[in-house]
Amino acid sequence: MGRRDGNSEFAGELFLDLAVEGRLVVEAGQADRMIADLEATLAVLEARLRVLELWRSHPAPRIECLPPEFADSVVDAVFADQLAPGRIEQATRELPKYVAALRAARR
Repeated sequence: MGRRDGNSEFAGELFLDLAVEGRLVVEAGQADRMIADLEATLAVLEARLRVLELWRSHPAPRIECLPPEFADSVVDAVFADQLAPGRIEQATRELPKYVAALRAARR
């Protein structure tokens, strides 16, 4: 079995292990829907992560200097990161494991 972090709230490694062992089986249509949802979520998280990285790269970022449509994205990303520091990064590493597990479990 793969290595699992007992402190993590994610279970990507567990799902991968179960799928590879054949103990996780998901009907094809349901797996496809779940994969699509996870990939959409991953795209949103990756966009937020890019926004955070851009925001952090400026020496003295100021929200009022940004266009309103970008400012809203920055506020959302920074707020989410303040509520749960590091979770966006962790989720972008873990969600692909769920996708891989569902692809392996798809029947």
